[in-house]
Amino acid sequence: MREDIHPKWYDEAVVICACGNTWTVGATVPEIRTDVCSACHPFFTGEQRIVDTEGQVDRFMKRLRVRDEILADEESREQERTSPDVLITELELEKRYINVLVDNGIEVVGDLLARWEGGDQAILDISGIGRKVLADLKKILRARGYDIPEYQEEA
Repeated sequence: MREDIHPKWYDEAVVICACGNTWTVGATVPEIRTDVCSACHPFFTGEQRIVDTEGQVDRFMKRLRVRDEILADEESREQERTSPDVLITELELEKRYINVLVDNGIEVVGDLLARWEGGDQAILDISGIGRKVLADLKKILRARGYDIPEYQEEA
């Protein structure tokens, strides 16, 4: 067997915990420092506390906060998108149809939806609005998240 290849053995190595508890063991280093021991670990003491030696809980909580902020931003953007105060000019309609709607007192989506409560015919009664524009309006508003009621035509 080769000489001097084994580390030095310390029969009285001191283990020091962050809580202040110390004890001796046999080890290859004279002093060992730990963060948690049986005197302070929640499993042995019955305390309800989180042992976070590497900041994992803080990183997790930070990710949760970031996720909550992202969800809140998405929700506010969706509410802005489906707000009844959205201008008709923001809808992707042809300019002439926007002008027809504005000339008839419909400047925001809320006005258009209020007019729509009378059914599809209430929109078709506007001079210059036909079935194609009606279909385009429905498609655009549904794509933005608005609820457009379906009315049955009376025969």
